[in-house]
Amino acid sequence: MNTLSRKHNSGSIVLTLLSLFIAAIFLFPLVFGLFASLKAESASFRKLIDWFKPPYTLANYIYIIGNSRVPMWTFNSFLIAIISTALGLTVSALAAYPLAKMEFRGKRSMFFYFLLGLMVPGEATIVPLFITVNGFYMIDTYAGMILPGIAGSMGLIIMVSFFKAIPKELIDAAQIDGAKHLTVFSRIVLPLSRTVLVTNCILAFIGCWNNYLWPLLCAMSERMFTLPVGLPTFEMTYASDRVIPITGNMAASIPALIIFLIFEQQITQGIAMTGIKD
Repeated sequence: MNTLSRKHNSGSIVLTLLSLFIAAIFLFPLVFGLFASLKAESASFRKLIDWFKPPYTLANYIYIIGNSRVPMWTFNSFLIAIISTALGLTVSALAAYPLAKMEFRGKRSMFFYFLLGLMVPGEATIVPLFITVNGFYMIDTYAGMILPGIAGSMGLIIMVSFFKAIPKELIDAAQIDGAKHLTVFSRIVLPLSRTVLVTNCILAFIGCWNNYLWPLLCAMSERMFTLPVGLPTFEMTYASDRVIPITGNMAASIPALIIFLIFEQQITQGIAMTGIKD
Protein backbone atom coordinates (compact mmCIF):
# COMPACT_ATOMS: atom_id res chain seq x y z
CA MET A 1 0.00 0.00 0.00
CA ASN A 2 2.84 2.36 0.87
CA THR A 3 4.53 1.51 -2.44
CA LEU A 4 1.37 2.38 -4.38
CA SER A 5 1.03 5.61 -2.42
CA ARG A 6 4.61 6.60 -3.16
CA LYS A 7 4.13 5.82 -6.87
CA HIS A 8 0.94 7.89 -6.90
CA ASN A 9 2.68 10.84 -5.22
CA SER A 10 5.64 10.59 -7.59
CA GLY A 11 3.32 10.52 -10.59
CA SER A 12 1.43 13.57 -9.31
CA ILE A 13 4.68 15.48 -8.82
CA VAL A 14 5.91 14.62 -12.31
CA LEU A 15 2.56 15.58 -13.83
CA THR A 16 2.53 18.87 -11.93
CA LEU A 17 6.07 19.75 -13.00
CA LEU A 18 5.28 18.85 -16.61
CA SER A 19 2.14 21.00 -16.53
CA LEU A 20 4.08 23.94 -15.09
CA PHE A 21 6.75 23.55 -17.77
CA ILE A 22 4.18 23.54 -20.59
CA ALA A 23 2.34 26.49 -19.04
CA ALA A 24 5.63 28.44 -18.84
CA ILE A 25 6.28 27.80 -22.55
CA PHE A 26 2.89 29.20 -23.51
CA LEU A 27 3.04 32.13 -21.09
CA PHE A 28 6.57 33.28 -21.90
CA PRO A 29 5.70 35.16 -25.15
CA LEU A 30 2.89 36.99 -23.35
CA VAL A 31 5.07 37.93 -20.36
CA PHE A 32 7.90 38.97 -22.67
CA GLY A 33 5.56 41.15 -24.73
CA LEU A 34 4.22 42.83 -21.60
CA PHE A 35 7.67 43.70 -20.26
CA ALA A 36 8.93 44.76 -23.70
CA SER A 37 5.98 47.13 -24.15
CA LEU A 38 7.00 48.89 -20.93
CA LYS A 39 10.57 49.56 -22.09
CA ALA A 40 11.88 52.73 -23.73
CA GLU A 41 13.07 52.34 -27.31
CA SER A 42 16.38 53.97 -26.41
CA ALA A 43 17.11 51.27 -23.81
CA SER A 44 19.99 48.88 -24.39
CA PHE A 45 19.15 45.21 -24.92
CA ARG A 46 22.32 43.18 -25.00
CA LYS A 47 20.91 40.15 -23.23
CA LEU A 48 17.46 38.60 -22.97
CA ILE A 49 17.27 39.47 -19.28
CA ASP A 50 17.64 43.17 -20.16
CA TRP A 51 14.08 43.17 -21.52
CA PHE A 52 12.76 42.33 -18.04
CA LYS A 53 14.84 44.79 -15.99
CA PRO A 54 13.58 48.25 -14.95
CA PRO A 55 13.11 51.08 -15.67
CA TYR A 56 9.59 50.79 -17.05
CA THR A 57 7.45 53.39 -18.78
CA LEU A 58 3.93 53.77 -20.16
CA ALA A 59 5.13 56.20 -22.82
CA ASN A 60 4.66 53.63 -25.58
CA TYR A 61 0.97 53.17 -24.75
CA ILE A 62 0.49 56.95 -24.49
CA TYR A 63 2.17 57.38 -27.88
CA ILE A 64 -0.04 54.74 -29.50
CA ILE A 65 -3.21 56.29 -28.06
CA GLY A 66 -2.34 59.78 -29.25
CA ASN A 67 -0.50 59.17 -32.53
CA SER A 68 -2.05 56.15 -34.23
CA ARG A 69 -5.35 54.67 -35.35
CA VAL A 70 -5.09 51.87 -32.79
CA PRO A 71 -7.80 53.43 -30.52
CA MET A 72 -10.18 53.58 -33.51
CA TRP A 73 -9.40 49.99 -34.43
CA THR A 74 -9.90 48.98 -30.80
CA PHE A 75 -13.33 50.64 -30.82
CA ASN A 76 -14.23 48.83 -34.04
CA SER A 77 -13.11 45.50 -32.60
CA PHE A 78 -15.15 46.00 -29.43
CA LEU A 79 -18.25 47.19 -31.27
CA ILE A 80 -18.20 44.38 -33.82
CA ALA A 81 -17.34 41.70 -31.23
CA ILE A 82 -20.01 42.80 -28.74
CA ILE A 83 -22.84 43.11 -31.28
CA SER A 84 -21.86 39.90 -33.09
CA THR A 85 -21.68 38.01 -29.79
CA ALA A 86 -25.05 39.30 -28.59
CA LEU A 87 -26.84 38.56 -31.87
CA GLY A 88 -25.11 35.21 -32.28
CA LEU A 89 -26.01 34.14 -28.76
CA THR A 90 -29.64 35.11 -29.33
CA VAL A 91 -29.87 33.26 -32.64
CA SER A 92 -28.13 30.14 -31.28
CA ALA A 93 -30.32 29.96 -28.18
CA LEU A 94 -33.55 30.43 -30.15
CA ALA A 95 -32.52 27.75 -32.66
CA ALA A 96 -31.23 25.31 -30.03
CA TYR A 97 -34.44 25.20 -27.98
CA PRO A 98 -36.70 23.60 -30.63
CA LEU A 99 -33.92 21.20 -31.66
CA ALA A 100 -33.50 20.07 -28.06
CA LYS A 101 -37.01 20.23 -26.57
CA MET A 102 -39.55 20.18 -29.39
CA GLU A 103 -40.64 17.43 -31.74
CA PHE A 104 -41.20 18.19 -35.42
CA ARG A 105 -40.64 16.53 -38.79
CA GLY A 106 -37.09 16.81 -40.08
CA LYS A 107 -35.59 17.58 -36.68
CA ARG A 108 -32.77 15.03 -36.95
CA SER A 109 -31.99 16.03 -40.53
CA MET A 110 -31.80 19.67 -39.54
CA PHE A 111 -29.46 18.93 -36.63
CA PHE A 112 -27.29 16.82 -38.94
CA TYR A 113 -27.21 19.74 -41.36
CA PHE A 114 -25.80 21.98 -38.62
CA LEU A 115 -23.25 19.30 -37.75
CA LEU A 116 -22.09 19.34 -41.36
CA GLY A 117 -21.41 23.02 -40.93
CA LEU A 118 -18.53 22.11 -38.63
CA MET A 119 -16.90 20.14 -41.43
CA VAL A 120 -16.84 23.06 -43.89
CA PRO A 121 -13.85 25.37 -43.36
CA GLY A 122 -14.65 29.05 -43.26
CA GLU A 123 -12.21 29.72 -46.10
CA ALA A 124 -14.39 27.61 -48.42
CA THR A 125 -17.38 29.94 -47.94
CA ILE A 126 -15.52 33.23 -48.09
CA VAL A 127 -16.03 33.86 -51.84
CA PRO A 128 -19.83 33.30 -51.95
CA LEU A 129 -20.09 35.23 -48.67
CA PHE A 130 -18.26 38.19 -50.16
CA ILE A 131 -20.44 38.10 -53.30
CA THR A 132 -23.59 38.01 -51.16
CA VAL A 133 -22.53 40.85 -48.87
CA ASN A 134 -21.39 42.92 -51.85
CA GLY A 135 -24.74 42.32 -53.51
CA PHE A 136 -26.45 43.90 -50.49
CA TYR A 137 -24.01 46.87 -50.64
CA MET A 138 -22.68 46.13 -47.16
CA ILE A 139 -18.96 46.01 -47.95
CA ASP A 140 -16.97 48.43 -45.75
CA THR A 141 -19.87 48.80 -43.31
CA TYR A 142 -20.47 47.63 -39.76
CA ALA A 143 -23.45 45.57 -40.93
CA GLY A 144 -21.27 43.72 -43.42
CA MET A 145 -18.70 43.00 -40.70
CA ILE A 146 -21.26 41.82 -38.14
CA LEU A 147 -24.11 39.94 -39.83
CA PRO A 148 -22.13 37.08 -41.47
CA GLY A 149 -20.80 36.00 -38.08
CA ILE A 150 -23.99 35.73 -36.04
CA ALA A 151 -24.95 32.20 -37.14
CA GLY A 152 -22.45 29.50 -36.25
CA SER A 153 -22.78 25.76 -35.80
CA MET A 154 -20.47 25.37 -32.80
CA GLY A 155 -22.45 27.55 -30.39
CA LEU A 156 -25.71 25.98 -31.54
CA ILE A 157 -24.50 22.42 -31.00
CA ILE A 158 -23.14 23.23 -27.52
CA MET A 159 -26.48 24.74 -26.54
CA VAL A 160 -28.48 21.84 -27.95
CA SER A 161 -26.41 19.40 -25.88
CA PHE A 162 -26.93 21.48 -22.75
CA PHE A 163 -30.66 22.05 -23.29
CA LYS A 164 -31.18 18.31 -23.68
CA ALA A 165 -29.80 17.83 -20.15
CA ILE A 166 -32.54 20.02 -18.64
CA PRO A 167 -35.16 17.70 -17.05
CA LYS A 168 -38.18 17.26 -19.27
CA GLU A 169 -40.38 17.14 -16.18
CA LEU A 170 -39.79 20.85 -15.54
CA ILE A 171 -41.01 21.77 -18.99
CA ASP A 172 -43.99 19.39 -18.81
CA ALA A 173 -45.04 20.88 -15.45
CA ALA A 174 -44.85 24.41 -16.85
CA GLN A 175 -46.86 23.46 -19.93
CA ILE A 176 -49.52 21.79 -17.78
CA ASP A 177 -49.87 25.14 -15.98
CA GLY A 178 -50.48 26.80 -19.33
CA ALA A 179 -47.01 28.08 -20.21
CA LYS A 180 -46.23 28.42 -23.91
CA HIS A 181 -42.89 27.55 -25.45
CA LEU A 182 -41.70 31.16 -25.34
CA THR A 183 -42.45 31.33 -21.61
CA VAL A 184 -40.71 28.01 -20.96
CA PHE A 185 -37.72 29.16 -22.95
CA SER A 186 -37.35 32.55 -21.25
CA ARG A 187 -38.28 31.63 -17.66
CA ILE A 188 -37.04 28.06 -17.28
CA VAL A 189 -34.49 27.10 -19.93
CA LEU A 190 -32.45 30.31 -20.06
CA PRO A 191 -32.07 30.78 -16.27
CA LEU A 192 -30.90 27.16 -15.95
CA SER A 193 -28.45 27.63 -18.83
CA ARG A 194 -26.53 30.62 -17.49
CA THR A 195 -23.24 28.73 -17.44
CA VAL A 196 -23.35 27.60 -21.07
CA LEU A 197 -24.60 31.02 -22.17
CA VAL A 198 -21.62 32.70 -20.52
CA THR A 199 -19.31 30.11 -22.06
CA ASN A 200 -20.66 30.64 -25.57
CA CYS A 201 -20.60 34.39 -25.05
CA ILE A 202 -16.92 34.47 -24.10
CA LEU A 203 -15.78 32.02 -26.76
CA ALA A 204 -17.74 33.89 -29.43
CA PHE A 205 -16.34 37.23 -28.27
CA ILE A 206 -12.74 36.00 -28.36
CA GLY A 207 -13.27 34.35 -31.75
CA CYS A 208 -14.74 37.55 -33.20
CA TRP A 209 -12.03 39.67 -31.57
CA ASN A 210 -9.30 37.56 -33.21
CA ASN A 211 -11.04 37.19 -36.58
CA TYR A 212 -8.78 38.29 -39.40
CA LEU A 213 -9.86 36.97 -42.80
CA TRP A 214 -13.37 38.37 -43.10
CA PRO A 215 -12.57 41.88 -41.72
CA LEU A 216 -9.59 41.95 -44.09
CA LEU A 217 -11.87 41.37 -47.08
CA CYS A 218 -14.84 43.43 -45.92
CA ALA A 219 -13.05 46.53 -44.61
CA MET A 220 -11.84 48.66 -47.50
CA SER A 221 -10.87 51.78 -45.56
CA GLU A 222 -8.65 52.23 -42.51
CA ARG A 223 -11.52 53.68 -40.49
CA MET A 224 -13.25 50.27 -40.64
CA PHE A 225 -10.20 48.17 -39.74
CA THR A 226 -10.27 45.98 -36.66
CA LEU A 227 -7.16 45.38 -34.58
CA PRO A 228 -6.10 42.12 -36.29
CA VAL A 229 -6.30 43.87 -39.68
CA GLY A 230 -4.91 47.25 -38.66
CA LEU A 231 -1.96 46.13 -36.56
CA PRO A 232 0.07 44.66 -39.48
CA THR A 233 -0.19 47.97 -41.32
CA PHE A 234 0.79 49.75 -38.12
CA GLU A 235 3.81 47.47 -37.68
CA MET A 236 4.99 48.13 -41.25
CA THR A 237 5.07 51.85 -40.43
CA TYR A 238 7.52 51.10 -37.61
CA ALA A 239 9.54 48.40 -39.37
CA SER A 240 12.81 49.64 -37.86
CA ASP A 241 11.34 49.91 -34.37
CA ARG A 242 11.14 47.10 -31.86
CA VAL A 243 9.12 48.28 -28.90
CA ILE A 244 6.22 50.15 -30.56
CA PRO A 245 4.98 47.15 -32.64
CA ILE A 246 5.15 44.93 -29.55
CA THR A 247 3.15 47.53 -27.61
CA GLY A 248 0.52 47.59 -30.34
CA ASN A 249 0.14 43.83 -30.18
CA MET A 250 -0.17 43.92 -26.40
CA ALA A 251 -2.85 46.59 -26.67
CA ALA A 252 -4.75 44.22 -28.97
CA SER A 253 -4.45 41.15 -26.74
CA ILE A 254 -4.86 42.58 -23.24
CA PRO A 255 -8.67 43.26 -23.38
CA ALA A 256 -9.53 39.75 -24.59
CA LEU A 257 -7.07 38.24 -22.10
CA ILE A 258 -8.65 40.12 -19.18
CA ILE A 259 -12.14 38.96 -20.19
CA PHE A 260 -10.93 35.36 -20.48
CA LEU A 261 -9.24 35.44 -17.05
CA ILE A 262 -12.31 36.94 -15.38
CA PHE A 263 -14.65 34.27 -16.75
CA GLU A 264 -12.24 31.33 -16.82
CA GLN A 265 -14.23 29.32 -14.27
CA GLN A 266 -17.49 29.78 -16.19
CA ILE A 267 -15.83 28.63 -19.40
CA THR A 268 -14.49 25.47 -17.75
CA GLN A 269 -17.80 24.64 -16.08
CA GLY A 270 -19.80 25.31 -19.22
CA ILE A 271 -17.67 23.05 -21.42
CA ALA A 272 -17.74 20.29 -18.79
CA MET A 273 -21.52 20.50 -18.36
CA THR A 274 -22.23 20.28 -22.09
CA GLY A 275 -21.32 16.59 -21.82
CA ILE A 276 -24.14 15.83 -19.36
CA LYS A 277 -26.91 13.70 -20.82
CA ASP A 278 -30.42 12.88 -19.67
